Amino acid sequence: MDAFMRFALNVREIVRKDPVLVVAIVLAIISCAAVPPDAAYAEYVDLRTIGMLFSLMTIMAGLSRLGVFRIACRHLLSAVRGPRRLALALTLLAFFSSMLITNDVALVTFVPFALLALRTLDSPRHACFTVVMMTIAANLGSMLTPIGNPQNLYLYSTSHMALTDFLLLMLPYAAAALVLLVGAIAFFGRIPEHAKEKAARSVDAGNPAAGETPQLASEADDPAPSPLRALPWAALFVLALLSVAHILPYQAIVAVTIVVALAADRRALLHVDYALLFTFIAFFVFVGNVGRIEMVSTALAQLIDGHELAVSVIASQVLSNVPAAILLSGFTSYFAALIVGTNLGGLGTLIASMASLISYKQVALVLPREKGRYFMLFTVWNIAFLAVLAVLAAVLEVL
Repeated sequence: MDAFMRFALNVREIVRKDPVLVVAIVLAIISCAAVPPDAAYAEYVDLRTIGMLFSLMTIMAGLSRLGVFRIACRHLLSAVRGPRRLALALTLLAFFSSMLITNDVALVTFVPFALLALRTLDSPRHACFTVVMMTIAANLGSMLTPIGNPQNLYLYSTSHMALTDFLLLMLPYAAAALVLLVGAIAFFGRIPEHAKEKAARSVDAGNPAAGETPQLASEADDPAPSPLRALPWAALFVLALLSVAHILPYQAIVAVTIVVALAADRRALLHVDYALLFTFIAFFVFVGNVGRIEMVSTALAQLIDGHELAVSVIASQVLSNVPAAILLSGFTSYFAALIVGTNLGGLGTLIASMASLISYKQVALVLPREKGRYFMLFTVWNIAFLAVLAVLAAVLEVL
């Protein structure tokens, strides 16, 4: 009985921690019952996507463990004065950095710093608002590049789209998102009067507060990483970008990544999100099997045909945009609409982009009483951004 209870608790913890992975595995197993394993299974998994995701996540883990992003954030915040400018700086940091370091890494790295920098404002609403803007910024900034988020890397690889075509496809949405973010902070990024008064009293007393960005005390003595230690990771990142652009073979990048990690920082390999990689593999198996069930594949293809954008946005709300991209890509060749739809689909519900859960967990940890406020602000602002960008997508489709 004790063994059974421990097993049940372990299963419950796995489901709680990685529900999307569990769903993917269950769907893959069910599909295997309908289509017994055979030689065709070998063609299901997109090894290029898996290999590049592994390499990029290892590189980001290596740079993060050196404190490169943390120190860059600290230097930026030290130059910012005022709560609204602080909110704007943090939001722009998440927006632009996510294009290269992915939305997940941007939020994991910068949201804790944001909450630390905002701790003296005595305005939970402003803190929640700022983190919401950062989360939206990371999800929307990352859509501009193939390496900004996992579904982009997969769809870019599967579609064989040229890099310039991908950038031009997503540029109008990224530009519109930037305008919306700056406008939202300009008009709604004020803090209450009582917080301003407290900030003024704190400044008069010689303490850091809302009048100026508080020093990140926990990082005050954190030395800058040696350029020599960061150089292998930086060089490897450049090579990975060349592989994404189809200039270098991904197999070579995976091999070099493992060698560099073993030589420079073996623990970086432990910080790779293997759950995401297995989620991809499980969905590849599921989609591959469903594609071989003629009745089901025909029905799905008919449902999606001509409605790729809308279906991908809606599917992302319940599946998250990464599995939605994998699932829908098996039943349409209109990849441009899928790319736009799954990126915009990252807005909306809290699970539409799994990166959004990172911010929510940080707020729940640091400001546990504000979870409800944060969820409400998150939902309202995500729906507002999604509505505007969906209208833009409809207009661009007509044009």
